[in-house]
Amino acid sequence: MTRLAVQILWPAFLMAGVFEMLLFAVVDPGQLQWFGGPVIDWPKQAVYSVTFVLCWGTTSTASALTVLLLRGSGVINRNDPF
Repeated sequence: MTRLAVQILWPAFLMAGVFEMLLFAVVDPGQLQWFGGPVIDWPKQAVYSVTFVLCWGTTSTASALTVLLLRGSGVINRNDPF
């Protein structure tokens, strides 16, 4: 189970870093707004941290779904979850 979690989370961590770099190469974190509302008054480090966690969660979910969909019916139908 730990090995599977590491196989999912480590590549997702690396890709979240890449996505965040690409995002903030285009977007200024000091100019972010909530859907046309006022500018978000957070420190830049907080914006970077929250964005990284969101990117990591998104890529982890995508990786976990890929692993789930690649499992064969023999693995899915047996009692042992891994």
